[in-house]
Amino acid sequence: MRIYQLLSNNLAVVVTNEEQQFMLRHDNNIRLSSLDEHDELLAQNLVRKGVYSISNDSNTLIRETNGPSA
Repeated sequence: MRIYQLLSNNLAVVVTNEEQQFMLRHDNNIRLSSLDEHDELLAQNLVRKGVYSISNDSNTLIRETNGPSA
């Protein structure tokens, strides 16, 4: 795949069923302190995949609207 194809196409990110359920259960902004241990692991995976990002205060997850779609 060429660079212009990557930039012009909106590539989808593959998520597991658990990650999809996590995204449906939570809003676009999530306080990390409100997550249990299992949800923290799911959130870490979603941050790695670019679906969520960590805010400047390092305590909030923000859903990426311009990033990859899941």
